[in-house]
Parts: sequence; structure tokens; C-alpha cells
Amino acid sequence: MVKLLRLAVCALLAVALCLAEAQIRIERPMPPPNWALAERALLAAYGDAAGEFAARYLDQRGFLRCVERWGGNDGPDDAMENFHNWPLVYALGGPEALLELYRTAWEGHLVQYTQARAPNVEMARHGMYHKEFVTSFDWEHTGEGLAAFHFYALAAPGDPTYRQRVRRFAGFYLNEDPGAPNYDPQHKIIRSLHNGSRGPKLTGATPEDWGGEPIPGQPDRLTRYKTAGNIRGDHPLNLAAATLALNACALTGERKYRDWLLEYVGAWRDRVLANGGNIPTNIGLDGRIGGEWNGKWYGGTFGWNFWPETSGRNYYMRGARIAFGEAFLLTADPGFIEPLKRQIANLYAAQKVERGRTLPPNKHGDKGWYGYTPDQHLDVQRDIYLWTMQPADLEHISADPWIAYLAGKNPNYPETALRGEFERVRRQVQALRADPSTPDTRAADDPQRFNPVSAGALVNLTVGGNDPDKAGNILHSRVRYFDPARRRAGLALDVAALVEKILPEETVLTLVNTNPVHARQIVVRMGAYGEHHCASAAFGGNTVKVDGRDVSVELAPGAGETLRIAVKRYVHPPTLELPW
Repeated sequence: MVKLLRLAVCALLAVALCLAEAQIRIERPMPPPNWALAERALLAAYGDAAGEFAARYLDQRGFLRCVERWGGNDGPDDAMENFHNWPLVYALGGPEALLELYRTAWEGHLVQYTQARAPNVEMARHGMYHKEFVTSFDWEHTGEGLAAFHFYALAAPGDPTYRQRVRRFAGFYLNEDPGAPNYDPQHKIIRSLHNGSRGPKLTGATPEDWGGEPIPGQPDRLTRYKTAGNIRGDHPLNLAAATLALNACALTGERKYRDWLLEYVGAWRDRVLANGGNIPTNIGLDGRIGGEWNGKWYGGTFGWNFWPETSGRNYYMRGARIAFGEAFLLTADPGFIEPLKRQIANLYAAQKVERGRTLPPNKHGDKGWYGYTPDQHLDVQRDIYLWTMQPADLEHISADPWIAYLAGKNPNYPETALRGEFERVRRQVQALRADPSTPDTRAADDPQRFNPVSAGALVNLTVGGNDPDKAGNILHSRVRYFDPARRRAGLALDVAALVEKILPEETVLTLVNTNPVHARQIVVRMGAYGEHHCASAAFGGNTVKVDGRDVSVELAPGAGETLRIAVKRYVHPPTLELPW
């Protein structure tokens, strides 16, 4: 009892200390704007809708009510893809239910897919998971299955079980587990397109390895992979494994994770630049570009000309976007952005213009570029601009609604985006209520189209970040928030936030306390990982010196203010530690 009382006193003192250290007090009354009320209502709606989704598709054990299958059609990754953004929305300020339901689903699916077996698949006949991680598969799917797990780092970094898992999972790629020799430190490659807790698969992949067990009446589940047997060597999809090391580094501060990430990603940077700025889609076991595909840099399963009849499914950009961004976050070295810039420039240099539309290519084969499609890689181009803050990087994205808003050219974007999210929630809930599927007919990926939770608009508006999506990325943003009263990540109760401008050395942020009765306290952190630095904050004719990565703000009842925050970008090592 005495120990519990001491812990309680310490917790109260910590909150009091955080309150005492408030550097900014906002007292100016501000009737809550429509966007502020919409933000708070949307966060609440996500909690309600998530509860209904989970009640429909999860049983009491946290198992997904579905037929467990292996592979790229509807494998174990799809189970957690259903919940990919729930911890992220919680970390933005969503209700506790989002995190509780995510935990239920995560723990349940670990047991469910450790027990699930595919007898005809070498890497799944003894269980689809081993040591709580997929046995061996590609990072298109592994990254999607881990997206929610990665965002959990922002939501509950102190969770000891989570910290153990992050270290173990990263260790599969640092060769710390003798049963999973995925990485070749001599050639700086991950040795196969299929890799995981049982190591790399270096023999040819069968259609069953890709598509799982045959299903009567669905022959295309396996025949679509008949040409996908050669999986030896590295592929840019494997770059998504870097997120494990990034979060392990930010959680523990241990340099080995940083060193591995920069070694592996740095080798890929060098290959891209040596290849004229084009991302190669196969690196041989000998470290040579195209080494397993007759020297063709554009070869490889999921390579530039794989499935040539389709415009996509080559996946050269997914892992590159993730890993080069993480290396930049760690180093502030623009050399890690250069491969992405060069690749985008090469695509536009080979573009066609038809009926006024710019069509860059998305495929490359023996005869050169082909597969011309519009609006390619806008997410990557937004990232590049937000990292560099160079006007030249706006060339092809200035009409993007959010980017236009930041430039002062689309003032209605906040309300329009939030209204769109409310409508999306309504449609998703209506659809899941009408879903005719049953556990006996449902595959793991079936409910995905009914996931009612979406993070994109809130990431844009509240923290000034580009949507990290569901591929296994991290959050890059100008700010994020903590609630010292509830000792949790996210916007404080009743507080709404709007990032109005993102400039090279300034962030313009409006904070509003929508509660007219109670004051609220909030901690504003510079960057998703505390990588930026706040020199000062100006508001109401006053300038307050801060000189730190966290700014404590107290909002009087019904008060609001626009802060002009002087920022030094990328000057702190990324961390996930809580402000207290």
C-alpha cells in the first residue's frame, strides 16, 4: 500500500511539475471555429465507429472472424491492416477505445496466426508466425501488417512488451537471431524478397509460397504468381524493414540501430545514384545491380517490368520513400532525399502529354519506358517538399488541395476535408452493417474496405504532416501533442489544433480550447520524433523564448490563439520519450 501511495504521489507531482512549467498562457477568448468543433467531433466518431467494427469482426479472444490463409491474396498481414491507423489516430488525440481495441486485435492475431498453418507452404507449415513475426514473406505485405505496430510507438512508447518486440523484430535484420540470417553485411543487402523470423528464402518461390493453399473455384489465386519464382537477392521493398530499426533507435537510443539503418539505406542510396537515379529492383546475392536478373536493373519479381500488362505492381518506390525519409530524419543529410528527387525527375523527363495531361511512365523494360499514367507518387513529392522546403520541389504538386491550403490558396480545405471524413465514416459504418459475409466465407482482407478510421485529414491539419498511409511508414510532421493531465499522447481533452502554414523556419499553429468552462494544458512537441527545435513563439504582440523541443501551453476556458513558432529543423536526434 505504501508503495502504491508513493507512486500516486510521484504521478501527481509529475503532472503538477508539467503544469508549473507552462511557458505560454493563452487567455484570449476565441469562439471555437467550425474546424475546431469538427475535429473534436470526428475524433469521438472514430471511437464509436471503431467499437462497432471490432464488435462485428473480432471475437472475444481478439481473433479476426475469418478463414485464416497465407499469402499475398489475403494473408496474415491483412488481419492487422484492418486496424492500420487506429494507434496513429489515438496518438493524434483519439479516444482510449482506439488503443484498447488495437491491443485486443494485435494480441489476438499473434496467437491466431502463430497457430494457423498452410501445409503446402514451406515457411508456413509450422505456423504463419514465428516469434510473433511473419516467418518469411515480402515487405509489401509485411509492411502493411506492421503499420499499426509502428504507429503504436507514438501512442504508448513506454509499454515494456512493445519495447521488447521492437528490439526482437529489429534483431531479425541485425542478424541477432541465428535462425534469421536475413542481412548480408558484406554486400549490405537483405538476401531475398521473402524474409522474416525464419530467415530469407533462397530457393525458388512456388505459387503456393505466394498464394497459399488452393481454393476450389479460385485458380487465379495461384496462377497469377506462376512467373514470380525468382525471389533471390535484395529488392527496394525490403527497405521498409528500416522502420523497425528507426523505432528501436528512437525508443532505446542505442546506436547499433542507427548504424544498421544508415549502412543499409546508404548502400541503396549509392546504388540508385550509380544507376542514373533509377531505383533498381533487383540486387544480386553478389551485391551487383540486377545480379539475379541477367544484369537488368529493372528486372526482378515486383520489378519495373514485372506483370508488364498492368500499370503497377512494381513497387520500386514504396520502401524507398520510407527508408530514405527515415535516414534523413536521423541525419538531416539531403543526400538521402536525392535518390527520390532523381527518380521523380527521371519519370517526368520521360513523360508524355496527352490532351493536356502530363503522363509520366511507371514501367521500364527491354525497350525502355512505358506504362504512362497520371498523378504518380504525389505522396513522395509532398514528402520531398516538406523535407527540403525548396520552392522548386512544388513544381508538380502546387494544385494538391492541402499544399494549396498551406500556400494560402485553398482556405476552405480544413472544413472541406473534415466534412469529407464525416461522410466517409457514415458510409463505412453503413457498409459494415450491411456486410453479408460470415466467418466461414470471410478472408482476412474482406473487412478492410469497411475500416471506418482514417488519419489523412487529421495528420494534415493537426500536426502538419503528410499522410504516412498503410505501407509501414513512420509519421513525419512539424508538431505533435501530449496531454499532461491524462498523461498520454495526443491532443488534450477539448483542444483542437490547426497547422496553417509550414515555412522553412516557422510553423503557424492555431490552438483552441473548445471547453468554455475548464482550462486545458497541452504540450506541443516540435516534430513527430522531437527532431525540430523551438526557438520562440510569437502571439498577440508578444514573443516568448522557448529554446527547446517541447512547448507547454495553458489555454484558459474558451481561449484560443495563433502561434508563430520559430523553428530550427532537424537538429535533435529522434526520440519517442514522453515529455514527463
